[in-house]
Amino acid sequence: KDDAVLFLIKEGEHTLKGDNKKLYEKSLMQNQKQHLHGTSSASIVQKPGRMYLSCSVEDAGLAEEALRHLTGITGWARAKAVEKDTNTVIAASVACAKEAIEKGFLHKTFKVDARRSDKSFPLNSPALCAAAGEKILEAFPELTVDVHHPEQTIRVEVREKAFVYGHEEKGLRGLPAGTGGRGLLLLSGGIDSPVAGFEMMRRGMKLEAMYFHAYPYTGNEAREKVERLANIVGAYAAAVPGKAGLPLHVINFTDVQIALRDRLLQMQASEWGTVMLRMAMMEAADLLARKRRLACIITGESLAQVASQTVHNIACTQSRLGLAPNHYPLPVLRPLIGTDKEDIITLSKKIGAYDTSIEPYPDCCTLFSPPHPVIHGRVEEANRIYEALELSELIYSSGAK
Repeated sequence: KDDAVLFLIKEGEHTLKGDNKKLYEKSLMQNQKQHLHGTSSASIVQKPGRMYLSCSVEDAGLAEEALRHLTGITGWARAKAVEKDTNTVIAASVACAKEAIEKGFLHKTFKVDARRSDKSFPLNSPALCAAAGEKILEAFPELTVDVHHPEQTIRVEVREKAFVYGHEEKGLRGLPAGTGGRGLLLLSGGIDSPVAGFEMMRRGMKLEAMYFHAYPYTGNEAREKVERLANIVGAYAAAVPGKAGLPLHVINFTDVQIALRDRLLQMQASEWGTVMLRMAMMEAADLLARKRRLACIITGESLAQVASQTVHNIACTQSRLGLAPNHYPLPVLRPLIGTDKEDIITLSKKIGAYDTSIEPYPDCCTLFSPPHPVIHGRVEEANRIYEALELSELIYSSGAK
């Protein structure tokens, strides 16, 4: 329709897949429809390498929000679809430049980038670039062409129709949600774990989250904060309408932490408190992941950021996985392990989690923390101390299994 808004969507790396490419494309289409379930006018058409989303002007804002949460696309733009007539395409290019000027995207320099997939079109790509660029310069003599660093690129794609567009938004890239297996995210109230969850969702993984609650030492405000974080991250999951994008399992860890503190004190080994707590959490995560038939565990650990995240202590905490008979250790994925804190904060702000993450409600990881924790724990010693704590029964009753 003439009054409809058209979005041209560029698909991501799954277009390079071989025999499985159609499965990724099908998932991307389904995900987009699920993201758009709140709109009444939206319709989607999928072509090789491109998706076209059409909706009413009233639904355009909702469509843009959906595209900002869709993994598996490299970019998108509002476009005009015109007939494959040379004069019509060039006129649309001039109109696109005018719109870019009016919206403040174009002041001085531009270039035209034309791609002619339909070889029956009379002008090849370079000739179309030259013809459209010439007419734009005639219409707006204050502009100049800069093919290397233009303020605005006017793009023309000659396919089943001719699509003309200017300002392009970057997509989230990655793979379509739900194509990368299923994992368990250890979600705290901090900055790192929501970002780690997002990064794995961007690789196509479907997640469930696990939160350790230690009421009354950590209040209901802390729990509600984590629930909000789960909703923020879950918005990228392309959830089925009516279901949570990131299901959250709340584990009551109060008894475990009190027992851990008291027994370490009796053993005169309180400096191990941070490592022992992480080992208990890993044991609980192992139980829940197997119960939910999840293939891996995801954490927000970044190497040497805090005491529990030195390479020695990571080895200690991971040693509690796969200890039950006939169990193999589940892989632990740490997407932020080599990431700088400032980069993590930048991404946290980008996905909309930062303001919630910095709310001043402590999580159970800071509870009973020793003033001088072990930094370079040895796996053998850590497991000897941990087994002497006899926490397994309390972990079983915490809700992990």
